[in-house]
Order: sequence, then C-alpha cells, then structure tokens
Amino acid sequence: MKILIVGLGSIARKHIVALKALKTNAKIYALRSNSNAEIEEGIENIYSLDNLDVLFDFAIISNPTHLHSKYIKKLASKDIPLFIEKPALHTLEKADELVELIRNRKIITYVACNLRFHPCLVFLKDKLDHHSFKINEVNIYCGSYLPDWRPGKDFRKIYSSNAGMGGGVHLDLFHELDYTVWLFGMPNKSNSILRNVSSLEIDAIDYANYIFQYDVFTTNIVLNYYRRKAKRTIELIFENETLNVDLINNCITDDNANVVFEAPNFEVKETYIYQLKYFIDCLQLNQKPMNSLKESIEILKIVLKDE
Repeated sequence: MKILIVGLGSIARKHIVALKALKTNAKIYALRSNSNAEIEEGIENIYSLDNLDVLFDFAIISNPTHLHSKYIKKLASKDIPLFIEKPALHTLEKADELVELIRNRKIITYVACNLRFHPCLVFLKDKLDHHSFKINEVNIYCGSYLPDWRPGKDFRKIYSSNAGMGGGVHLDLFHELDYTVWLFGMPNKSNSILRNVSSLEIDAIDYANYIFQYDVFTTNIVLNYYRRKAKRTIELIFENETLNVDLINNCITDDNANVVFEAPNFEVKETYIYQLKYFIDCLQLNQKPMNSLKESIEILKIVLKDE
C-alpha cells in the first residue's frame, strides 16, 4: 500500500502513528514544499505531483485548511481516493466545483471527523438508531484554552488564531457540528452567533453559538477558545430521562449520577486508528464511506452561513 500525505504537521503525525498501529506495511510519501525538508525515517519526501510515477492507494490531506481546496482538486484529477482532515474547506467559494469534480471522476472521499469513533458517541448513535425516544432538548458545549493547545508556540501565530488561514473555533471544533448532524440529521433551520471579542485578542472567531431546529426539539451548540479548564459535553433531555455525556472523561450518566455507559481505558488517539481502519476497509471492499466531501460540505454550509 502506497499512501501520500500532504502536510506533515501534528495531525498528519497522528495519522502516521495510526497507520503504523494498523501494521499496514504502507509505504508513506510526504509532499514537501521545502526542498531542504528534513528526511524522516520511514517517510519518502516528494516535492511535486507532476510526472510522478507512483500509484497511490489514497492520499491524506492534512495541511492547513486554506490549502485543502488546491490539493483536493489536484489529487482528484489524478483519480486518487482522498482522506481529508476536517474541516474539508474554510470557504464555500469553490465547494460546488470540487463536488462536481469528485462526482464526475467517481473519487472516493472521506472527511476525517474522528469523534464519530468515540465510544460514547457510538453508544449514542446506536441508542438513537434502534430505540424510539422523545427528545425535548439537546445542549452541546465545547470549550478549551487555545494558548494551551500548542505549548511553546505563540498561539496568536498558529493557524487557529488566523481567519485567513482557515482558523476559528467554528472550524477547529467542527466536530461538534459534524456529530450533531450524524446523530440527529440535518436541521430544518439554523441560526448562529459568531464573535471574536474575548481577551484572546485574535482575528479568528473565538466564540460560536449555533441553534439547530428539528421537528420536535432544538439543539444548542456552544464553542469557544478561552475556557481555562476544558469541557466537552452533551446533555440530552428526553421525555423521561436526561443523559449527560462527558467526552473528555468518556462516560455517560443520568441525572442521578448513575453511570449509563463508560469507556474507562479509552484514549482519543484510538479514534485515529479506528477511522483509518474504517476508510481502508471501505477502499478494499469497494464501499462508499460515510461523510463524503459532499456530505461534509452540506454541514459546512450551515457552519459558514452567518460568517
């Protein structure tokens, strides 16, 4: 198996670790922009996609979000299946053009939202799919402190802080919007408030509040970059019970603090293994993966609607 990685940052390295854990014996190639880029063990550097005689089984696009569109177009034109780090795009400007290219060339795509493989969310998905519950309200919250994300680096210089590079909490924490649609479907109507007025003093959006309206309930999603102690939760208020999902501590409890589900030994890094295995299995079985580029862009249209 030959795999191309575009962008060799922190996320790409998580995918490389996952590939090695799967023991795929994959030959990994990295597309580098600098001819003096460091040579790393087990990775072959390439510097151009032109006149390349390597037949890749798939490509992982994990460079900064504002560069995704360029490489989705280049690699799709070469008929290479695409594993695209979320969010797929930072603007909708060329989204329809890319979807049409993918459709015409029948390219297999998957947008990597690894939280779909979190055991708490897998449990919820199964519960909602196989049982009938009257939902009255859903509240989703994700807040953490951006300066702590990359210790030793000036947080104002990383892409997350810079709108022009595809930064912003609404895009960085796209997971929350993605799994909301995965669990409950597309909303009938949505509204949002997007702001950057916190003490972080960055130009990217650092607070987002989305309201998704469904037939019989409403979902409220709050995202921020400035919460000192990280919190990532879902509150589902059913007719007869309330479930509280803690995605950091990997457990689900009811309002009496009884544990409904827990995965005590789970680590989020495992989701990178699960999703790569899922994608590779889809390729080998010639099956269409969930969360194609087209599907993910439909969610992005909601995310970026009020930007």
